[in-house]
Amino acid sequence: MLGRIYGLIVDLNSDSKMPKTRSLTAALSASLLTLLVGCSTANSPKTTTSAPLSEASPSPMNPNDALSVAAKTVPLVLPAEIANIVTPLIDQYVNTLASQGFARDSQGVWIQTGDTLLANHQGTVPLPAASITKVATTLAALSTFGTERQFVTLIGTTGAIENGVLEGDLVVQGGEDPLFVWEEAIAVGNLLNQSGIKQVTGNLIIVDKFYMNFESDPMKSGNLLKQGLNAQTWSAEALSQYQTLPPGTPRPQVAIAGGVQVASSLPANVEPIVRHTSYPLAELLKKMNSYSNNKMAQMLADSVGGAKVVAQKAASAAGVPPAEISLINGSGLGEENRISPRAAVAMFLAIERYLQPSGMTVADVFTVVGQDEGILSQRSLPPLAVVKSGSLDRVSSLAGALPTQQQGTIWFAIMNAGGSLQMFRTEQESLLRGLVTQWGAVSSPPVELTPALARKSKTSQSKLLK
Repeated sequence: MLGRIYGLIVDLNSDSKMPKTRSLTAALSASLLTLLVGCSTANSPKTTTSAPLSEASPSPMNPNDALSVAAKTVPLVLPAEIANIVTPLIDQYVNTLASQGFARDSQGVWIQTGDTLLANHQGTVPLPAASITKVATTLAALSTFGTERQFVTLIGTTGAIENGVLEGDLVVQGGEDPLFVWEEAIAVGNLLNQSGIKQVTGNLIIVDKFYMNFESDPMKSGNLLKQGLNAQTWSAEALSQYQTLPPGTPRPQVAIAGGVQVASSLPANVEPIVRHTSYPLAELLKKMNSYSNNKMAQMLADSVGGAKVVAQKAASAAGVPPAEISLINGSGLGEENRISPRAAVAMFLAIERYLQPSGMTVADVFTVVGQDEGILSQRSLPPLAVVKSGSLDRVSSLAGALPTQQQGTIWFAIMNAGGSLQMFRTEQESLLRGLVTQWGAVSSPPVELTPALARKSKTSQSKLLK
């Protein structure tokens, strides 16, 4: 199931695309870190240019009341008994970086447990966040849509179907699904075959925001869909994805004679035929964060209203000053995305508060070290920590939750800028290991860091409407 994330994009300097495959072994191959792709920024609110093909989608879930509770203010003064233990570790961490020529004021650390501050170095200073930006996107998306929101793509026709031929156009109304990939196209194609369509005399018309294989350009996405609907035109990549599906999965044959057209509104005579619903939002976020997929993050940020809206919603939900979260996009590409270590921790805590009433935890939307596959599989991090990383050429950040025996769950953010990515990572890992040595490792995750097993059955679905 995790391998559904085609074209996974990690957070090293700029997007790095892995082969579009379900294979998690391939997902972690060296090629993951080599190909550069872009990410656009959009700050305009979501708009709808046409009526839906069928009945309206369910209304977005209202944010849980728990999310509106601002994060409690944590005193900036460390208790003496804590300072004597933790301060030397943080001093050593900062001094090590300074000895290598990295400016002290470009490094930030914030660690707390409950309402008790354990460490603070530049904790309230906004620093380059890299993909910790995706924590803000995660929080804003959850507060806007709720955990169960599914993005709907509708397929319709504009003519009669006779002897396997649709005498008209095939119409796709996009619904901002950020994870519509080859498998989805294959499933839709097979349903179209079941409905009696094997040929289309007209065009493939794209309306509204339809994304495929992380392409935000509707023309490119339309051409990918056209290819995916007809096994006779599959690329090697599409065939590779097909081979990961259950044995006996039919190969769709929907040959479209015309081209791809992008329209601003639906044709008046369109009739709905297939409805595709994405994974629920919580599962989309888990996949986005595990592989730090920049394009998924940007699509979700755009669906919320853009980078500025993401920053505003995240700061409000986390209970931190707006100045501590400043974003130019939803993915973290660019050092202009700045978040304070305190804000990063507060966002994690806000997400945890939001998910609790649904029986979920941050482990349902972020990587659990040692249990989930993804980009963090390559790092030496304490097992059972729930974390999000961020990386640019001269920036490395790490934030999340670390379970310990003596202090319980500690929430941390480490933000490093202006130096060596690899050294930053090495020192972050050393610091976390030092904290575990000080307070003791756990053999099983605490309740607040345990994912909900029932979520594993959640998936995307396609169905015929008639």
